[in-house]
Amino acid sequence: MHIPDNYLSPSTCAVFGAIMVPIWRRASIKVKEEMTRQKMPLLGVSAAFSFLVMMFNVPVPGGTTAHAIGGALVAILLGPYSATFAVTIALVIQALFFGDGGVLAIGVNCFNMAFIMPFTAFYLFKLIKKVFKSKKGELFSAFIAAYTSVNIAALFAAIEFGVQPLLFKDTLGRPLYSPYCLKVSIPAMMIPHLLVIGILEGIITVGAYSYIKKFSPEVIYEGKAGKTKVLYIIIGVLALATPLGLLAKGTAWGEWGTDEIKKLIGFVPKGMKNGVNYNSPMADYSIKNMKEYFGYIISAVIGVIVIIIIIKVLGKVIFNRKQKENK
Repeated sequence: MHIPDNYLSPSTCAVFGAIMVPIWRRASIKVKEEMTRQKMPLLGVSAAFSFLVMMFNVPVPGGTTAHAIGGALVAILLGPYSATFAVTIALVIQALFFGDGGVLAIGVNCFNMAFIMPFTAFYLFKLIKKVFKSKKGELFSAFIAAYTSVNIAALFAAIEFGVQPLLFKDTLGRPLYSPYCLKVSIPAMMIPHLLVIGILEGIITVGAYSYIKKFSPEVIYEGKAGKTKVLYIIIGVLALATPLGLLAKGTAWGEWGTDEIKKLIGFVPKGMKNGVNYNSPMADYSIKNMKEYFGYIISAVIGVIVIIIIIKVLGKVIFNRKQKENK
């Protein structure tokens, strides 16, 4: 679901970036109001969790691959604004360091995965939980919230892809950016997410939620940091297991390079050919002269460390401002 650069017009990316600015601002205010020093590590763990989950590609119908996001779990545990904050950091690190998602497309990717998904999941979870009040009902609520939210995020991405050939064409009438119209992009995105990724997102959310509820219930019921060692165990296991994502062959739909696009449609749209070309230091989670699976693990570890450092620095800035405001 990571939209690369040059698949959407610069104006489309600018619009979504502008939409996200007040959302990011509101999220930062809410995190500042709601987060304590004791709870701040949860935000780092949550961002790291989302980052790692997105590294696990799985095969989906159509011969492509896709991945879960983890945004639903973060929203259920910490609230939608904290989830927006956490998933945004994960997406920015992916784009800048690993070339996963475009740099110009950060705003639109955050809109889909760090805004639409967390808010849908959070409010749907609360609504269903009121109806099904048992323990099983709570887990059912988490599953449905995760399943639905990732599919709605995928639908938004499909629409963003699909409107490009309608809005942006060259003098010959050929698409300048994404070449696939809505009748192609919507089924291509939605069928895999409805049949595979939604279920996977639900399973991951229910599994992690059940694990946290059992070993660190204060995170859920009291909103406290709880036993952070338990949470770091999840992160460690996920980081070591990330090479499993390499087993799924094929490029995710809508994330092809220009060579692949040319093979698929016979030409490279001008906007894609002459667009932004950002070279990330560890593109595709690989490291030069290193075996692919080792590069994947090291990339995972580096990503997690960078995320944790960023959260700690932001935490210090937030709490220093709080202290000054309270004086």
